[in-house]
Amino acid sequence: MEEFEKLKKLTGESDTELLSLLLEDAKEYVLAYTNRTELPPALLKTVRDLAVIALNRMGTEGESGRSEGGESYSFEDAPKHIYGTLDRYRLIRVGGRTYETKTKPIETVSS
Repeated sequence: MEEFEKLKKLTGESDTELLSLLLEDAKEYVLAYTNRTELPPALLKTVRDLAVIALNRMGTEGESGRSEGGESYSFEDAPKHIYGTLDRYRLIRVGGRTYETKTKPIETVSS
């Protein structure tokens, strides 16, 4: 199952354009944060998690907290475990350059 289908199943969202946009934005964020040009397969779940978080936070952009009906909610940027995962794959810049080993494409086996 590809990432788009997994995200659709996880969220129950039927707007395919919205899901595609959220996945693409999450992928761009992960690549920028890790200083990479290619997404390692180990970060696919992290991209999906960020897309789910973005979907769940739609309509609350810019808020740090909210109180409604006696219930209080607070928002953080992203759960710490996501940054922990991203930090393990982050490339360091040396002399203004990032050195990334290119990976060979993974061959998929059809079932």
